[in-house]
Amino acid sequence: MGMAGMAAVCLAAMAAEGGAEAQATPMRGPLRVHPANPRYFTDNSGKAILLVGSHTWNNLQDMGETDPPAAFDFDGYLDFLARHGHNFIRLWRWELVNWDATSHVPMPRTHFVAPHPWLRTGPGTALDGKPKFDLSRFDEAYFRRLRSRIDAARKRGIYVSVMLFEGWGMQFVADAWKKHPFHPANNVNGLDGDANGDGKGLEIHTLARPEVTRIQEAYVRKVMDTVGSFDNVLYEIGNETHPSSTEWQYHMIRFMQEYEKGKRKRHPVGMTFQYRGGSNQTLFDSPADWVSPNPEAGARDYRTNPPTADGRKVVLSDTDHLWGIGGNADWVWRTFLRGHNPIFMDPYKRDILEGGSFEQWEPVRRALGVALRLSRGVDLASMSPQDAVASSGYCLAKPGAEYVAYLPKGREVTMDLTAASGTLTVEWIHPIEGTVTRAEPVSGGSKQTLRAPFSGPAVVHLR
Repeated sequence: MGMAGMAAVCLAAMAAEGGAEAQATPMRGPLRVHPANPRYFTDNSGKAILLVGSHTWNNLQDMGETDPPAAFDFDGYLDFLARHGHNFIRLWRWELVNWDATSHVPMPRTHFVAPHPWLRTGPGTALDGKPKFDLSRFDEAYFRRLRSRIDAARKRGIYVSVMLFEGWGMQFVADAWKKHPFHPANNVNGLDGDANGDGKGLEIHTLARPEVTRIQEAYVRKVMDTVGSFDNVLYEIGNETHPSSTEWQYHMIRFMQEYEKGKRKRHPVGMTFQYRGGSNQTLFDSPADWVSPNPEAGARDYRTNPPTADGRKVVLSDTDHLWGIGGNADWVWRTFLRGHNPIFMDPYKRDILEGGSFEQWEPVRRALGVALRLSRGVDLASMSPQDAVASSGYCLAKPGAEYVAYLPKGREVTMDLTAASGTLTVEWIHPIEGTVTRAEPVSGGSKQTLRAPFSGPAVVHLR
């Protein structure tokens, strides 16, 4: 084995060990937008923190074709995330008691969902044959689970976005309204969220009924009181609620921000794309701290050629809102080097989400871990997207000091190093395997053409 090969093997082993150690590093306070580089979050360390990870639908509430559904192995899921070097998940909330989405996506016909935030005490029977919900009484088992899972993730160095509401199912599941606790036949409180009487109930994600908003605000306060002491918490108002939900989401964001003013710790609140028919501009105009856009047509598409992050919001670019189920390692690196945080909706064990085999998505998972490990080894807080610096068009840099470029097609890249003086070290990183190969240093002060030492896509790091 040559010296370059030995260097690659040794450095890869060191990098893998560093990633495992970093997962166990205690968090230094809750996240907040980095004051100098608002493309990222920071904590009390002052370092810019990249968020990457795989999330899956049943990681909070159990789901399955039996009633009650089989328990989700959350500890095994955390092991899976740690093996891949991830540091972020969305913790999914599903509002419906059961659902059938066969007409919209190829999934098993019926999934039952448990637990839910409110007790089912009756009197009376709901449409699913179980006791009606009492929306004035919380199910403490739900909130104990919520707290326990966030605490378990914290111990593994994983940030958790707590999803508060879910809008996709309300729009696309057959007879969704009949499966919701706010349907008048499903609760003992006389609450009816279907303000226009069309049988869809989409108005629950608007401000149409003040009595609905009050119930929702009480639930949100309960969530924040339950998990607000943790440093690894973020909040997400709702997954893919309809475009008419804008003012309701803005209201909820401001409500949460105001409520936390009286708390010892404050946490970022996010807004995700409004499917279907929303606008990314609505996200960037919002009071949210972070957003998750959809692709949007044009030359700069978040799937294949992401726009350069400008710092208006921290962007968690989530495959959920780009493909549904999709993505690849190439997307991870294009996203990272344009200043965004890449997040993957993972079919995982395919018991809820279908689409491809487990092995098909391994390159995405591994690329996320490699990107996170690299982000921890650079001065990310001082770096910004500098597309023109690399002939490939993908570069994060602190011009004159440090550069990371991605070569989607491999081979070679021309780097504009005119801002640098002296020499710069050069390391080539495999974007999926994470192996690192040192190359000869290069001189600053001019443009330099660098050739990758292996075939296929490549990442180069200079400083």
